[in-house]
Amino acid sequence: MSHSQAISRQPSLLAIIVPGVLIAATGVGAGDLATASFAGSQLGVAVLWAVVVGALFKLVLTEGLARWQLATGQTMLEGLADKIGPVFLWLFLPYLFLWSFFVGTALMAACGVTLHAMFPVFEDASQAKVVFGIGCSVVGLVMVLLGGFRLFEKLMAVCIAMMFVIVLVTAVILWPGTAAVIQGLTVPVIPDVDGKGITWTIALIGGVGGTLTILCYGYWIREKGRDSVEHVRTCRIDLATGYFLTALFGIAMVIIGSNLDLSGKGAGLLVQLSNTLQEPLGDTGRWFFLIGAFGAVFSSLLGVWQAVPYLFADVCRQFQGDNKEGMVNEKAMPYRAYLFALAIVPMLGLMVSFKEIQKLYAIIGAAFLPLLAIALIVMNSRRAWVGEQANRWPSHVLLSATVIFFAGMAWMKWGG
Repeated sequence: MSHSQAISRQPSLLAIIVPGVLIAATGVGAGDLATASFAGSQLGVAVLWAVVVGALFKLVLTEGLARWQLATGQTMLEGLADKIGPVFLWLFLPYLFLWSFFVGTALMAACGVTLHAMFPVFEDASQAKVVFGIGCSVVGLVMVLLGGFRLFEKLMAVCIAMMFVIVLVTAVILWPGTAAVIQGLTVPVIPDVDGKGITWTIALIGGVGGTLTILCYGYWIREKGRDSVEHVRTCRIDLATGYFLTALFGIAMVIIGSNLDLSGKGAGLLVQLSNTLQEPLGDTGRWFFLIGAFGAVFSSLLGVWQAVPYLFADVCRQFQGDNKEGMVNEKAMPYRAYLFALAIVPMLGLMVSFKEIQKLYAIIGAAFLPLLAIALIVMNSRRAWVGEQANRWPSHVLLSATVIFFAGMAWMKWGG
């Protein structure tokens, strides 16, 4: 092979960062748009530090997942099933079902209220949330069925471009002052607002950058052909890029929310958000924000619909005794059955308050993070399993900090 041919086969920077950007886009949708704007509205820019902490925790966790998979050839689910046994799968499945219901409902609701803010054809915002939310779920289902991973990549690129540019520009227009932003980023404070400060801070950290969808990163890097420790550095580059974008987006949404009084309840909250933005941004600016908001929530829905069925299909493989490394078959029954269930069953939750659904799904997702951190501390510390990719002291410190942080938050909320 000539030198020029070798160069031509080297992946571009864009190709390298695709999985990291996908995990960022999947995680920032409903979690950052709704949870961050609500948290910003109630707690202000004082909790900007929580966005950075959330993104850092997710970066460390996902990097640990990548190291495990590239060193062993097993996804984290395959590894835990192998080392712990079937009991792990029986414990994981109920959590997966519960998380899928709440996140599915939250994503449909977020899409529904965003479209209602753009096209107020229904007098009742709650009715619009249901109709538009179901419509978006069906469209996402069809797109995943027809296009697979390649179409998914292309559609996500369009959504990502819309959401990041528009939301960041909106935050700059509503800038609360550099001193306030720097203080919010560097001084960890949890304002006590009607006793809900800790709850919303936990929800903010849980919503930033995804929770259970972190596990989907392993399947995306398999799709990109990353299958050995030679790709660890590539994964670190793309994850750093993805979570940097995640942090920027979360900070922007907290800043936007801090400028608004989102005191209402239910599906009308996002309509109120967009209407309040009309004064500082004008009607054109309001429309651009809504386009970016829809890009955020629909990209998240599309990402979850495409990726989470991988987890169920992988569990089914373990139950069947198939421990061979390989791609999950997107056309097989387990993947498709869970895809349909994910797109249909959570429609039942659309009758619940949009704001409460957002908070519940973020907190339930956040509960997963310390458990994953403990698993990575144990699994990635055994050189007999991962060789030179074993945890070093920075990983041990940050993974332990993840566990301690969430344990501390739980004690402050329920034990103190």
